[in-house]
Amino acid sequence: MIHLNGTVKHVKILKSSERPLVFFKLDDTNCLIASHSLNFLADVAEYTKVAIVGKYNSRKQFVVRKYTVIGKPQIVIEFERSKYPNRK
Repeated sequence: MIHLNGTVKHVKILKSSERPLVFFKLDDTNCLIASHSLNFLADVAEYTKVAIVGKYNSRKQFVVRKYTVIGKPQIVIEFERSKYPNRK
């Protein structure tokens, strides 16, 4: 398995199904994620720093097996920016 770190530049949903196929660019590397792709879409936006683990396929695309967001996930940032008050 190969470990990569970087910044997500572009996110695109290639196949919309029960398990979507998501394409993104990590710096200059083309990456695909299918497992945990819905969580990935909730956690990551453009210019988010991530660490990924996976391997390259025959088309030289990096297929992601695991990912980790460095810093706060996007869903937490959106929740903190919410205009609705916190429940007590």
